[in-house]
Amino acid sequence: MVLKIRLARFGKRNAPFYNIVVAQARTARNSKPLEVLGTYDPIPKPPPASSSAPEEGEKKVKDIKLDISRAKYWLGVGAQPSDPAWRLLSMIGLLEPKYRAPPSKTDQEGQDQ
Repeated sequence: MVLKIRLARFGKRNAPFYNIVVAQARTARNSKPLEVLGTYDPIPKPPPASSSAPEEGEKKVKDIKLDISRAKYWLGVGAQPSDPAWRLLSMIGLLEPKYRAPPSKTDQEGQDQ
């Protein structure tokens, strides 16, 4: 039984919301998962700790909530994350980033000297 950690889409049209789930690899995207690990809201919102009047330079954040201990368990038993799930897990620090930007030419010239 091949397991995947992937995103299941919920929410309205033009307002996506995702559950981070563990499911069998051959099931449909929104079928019943084995376990829901957390949620991901890709729409940037102001931080919740800010005052009622947001400042102009304030950075908006995307909300990721994840049960880290269960995610570590499923990764330990062999669940394979999809590419978007890998990106989220690497942002939290559970996995190494899959793709790193290639070094620019200026960085390479500095190393040659």
